[in-house]
Amino acid sequence: MKRRARPLLIYDGACDFCLQWVTRWREMTGDKVEYQPFQEVAHFFPDIELDRFESAVQLLDTDETLYSGAHAVFRLLTISGSNRWRFVRWLYDRVPAFARLTENTYAWVSAKRGYASRITRALWADELQRPHYFIVRWAFLRGLALIYFVAIASIWRQVQGLVGSEGILPAQQTLDRAAQQFGASRFWHFPTLFWLNASDAALNLLCCLGCIFALGLLMNRKPRFFAIGCWLVYLSLYTVGGVFLSFQWDILLLETGLLAILLAQTDLRPRFEMEKPVPRSLILLLRWLLFRVIFMSGVVKLISGDASWWNLSALAYHYESQPLPLATAWFVHHLPMFFHWIGALCVLAIELLLPFLIFAPRGPRALAAVIFVWFQLLIIATGNYTFFNWLTILLCLTLLDDSYLSHFVKPHYLVSRVGRRYAAELTRRDIMIGGTIAALLIALSSGHMMGRFFGYRNLPTPVRDAILVTNPLHLTSSYGLFAVMTKGRREIIFEGSNDGKEWKPYESRWKPDRIDKRPRLVAPHQPRLDWQLWFAALSDYRSQPWLTATMQRLLEGSPTVLDLFAVNPFVDEPPRYVRAMIWDYRFSEPDLSSPNWWVRENERPYAPVLSRK
Repeated sequence: MKRRARPLLIYDGACDFCLQWVTRWREMTGDKVEYQPFQEVAHFFPDIELDRFESAVQLLDTDETLYSGAHAVFRLLTISGSNRWRFVRWLYDRVPAFARLTENTYAWVSAKRGYASRITRALWADELQRPHYFIVRWAFLRGLALIYFVAIASIWRQVQGLVGSEGILPAQQTLDRAAQQFGASRFWHFPTLFWLNASDAALNLLCCLGCIFALGLLMNRKPRFFAIGCWLVYLSLYTVGGVFLSFQWDILLLETGLLAILLAQTDLRPRFEMEKPVPRSLILLLRWLLFRVIFMSGVVKLISGDASWWNLSALAYHYESQPLPLATAWFVHHLPMFFHWIGALCVLAIELLLPFLIFAPRGPRALAAVIFVWFQLLIIATGNYTFFNWLTILLCLTLLDDSYLSHFVKPHYLVSRVGRRYAAELTRRDIMIGGTIAALLIALSSGHMMGRFFGYRNLPTPVRDAILVTNPLHLTSSYGLFAVMTKGRREIIFEGSNDGKEWKPYESRWKPDRIDKRPRLVAPHQPRLDWQLWFAALSDYRSQPWLTATMQRLLEGSPTVLDLFAVNPFVDEPPRYVRAMIWDYRFSEPDLSSPNWWVRENERPYAPVLSRK
């Protein structure tokens, strides 16, 4: 018997639903399968009833064997070479119950193809072709380069005052303690390039190199090399930065930067027409990271025991008590309570329900991206949260694909890939390596999530050990913001005196101290001393040894530490005494005749007075 050159799929050319999926199948199978509408070829098959063509697709194999309905679809998808469809076909062939279920489902959908077509358009937004991520990669790496540049430049502005030789927590002292504690394993437990040299010159040089690496990544020159450079610089700064670089967005930048290394190309100047497709496993990892950041921020709010999230009153405190509010927060704070209730409900819905759309088809996923971006922009509009919101928005980019971004981003060397074959295909080795890395990172990050739910001590020993071993590199981490809402605002103010009677304050650059000080925009720059003072005010000074070190540096008149403040009241020589006082602050009431943004009261000592010997 004469064999066909290739299988033939016969479909209903008048069915919109059939045309949608045939478009997708064509791309998956390429030239391995021939496609024809039955309206054109039915007369070649007089033995097949016309209503059979109308009710289901027919696959005529090379040996003239005819398959229909779900069976035809599974055999067709197996031809595409995907292992998962081989498994589904195996189930169909070996499990009768599965075969009956899928055929019944196929028949039900076929009978309601009008509804199925509308649902398909809603879920896939008229784009059933294989999604491409060339522009996504192009835009994501440039966005990350900008964030790296801002983050490293921000640290560079403060690095000597924070961890320099005359700073609050000198890097060299931190490394000396790590060497005593960890011995020969210090390089793994404390990964940083500053083991080579931790001088002030080295701190400035590495920050400078970090900015150069970020610009190199932005210019798309040897992207993987510069992505590795940015990650190493930030990891080095994070490691010696101690409490001043202990924020969740610092860890998020490290984890995102690690995935960006895998995403970036190795060519000197990558061009779209020469690139390999972005592995789906890598897109999955980036979406999984976004899911963990947003979903766990909602989870921790409910498991923290804070009643204000359960009774929806949390936002009535948030705008006033957040670390560095904007002037807009003053106005939003005075809106009616009903507004804050609705706002808190929306926050919980966005963080707890919407993240599951991250793994939905492209239509709902794009909707989730829009809402996430809108949510982050609202946060940006009322508070200074450094680069965190912009990094989250950047991760939302991975929820889209090139068919969306091509309407907004037009690189001068963009080559349209609609209907084209790839210039360079992913090899089976690429796919296996990507899948293995994705499986390991998802397993590790899932361990972190379970640790937040049930406690790290209750995790299986292998999982706990894996987390402990990889923690220094921050391959994956645990996230969760605003678990407990701060109900009041307390501010620590340093003061100096020469006689112990007349005290003069060291005015901060950004955090509230004067009651007429207008809350200002500082993000994406992060004044890290100002942020740490906000956290210190929530606890006892004895748990904040860096605060006593700051007071000691003020007594010494350290110029690098004084540069972290807006006003030094002792220009000629340092004071004899330094103290830390704490006040209760709140937003002033609406009164157009008053220039004050704040009301403060209940001054009291926060830490013992220090004096020069």
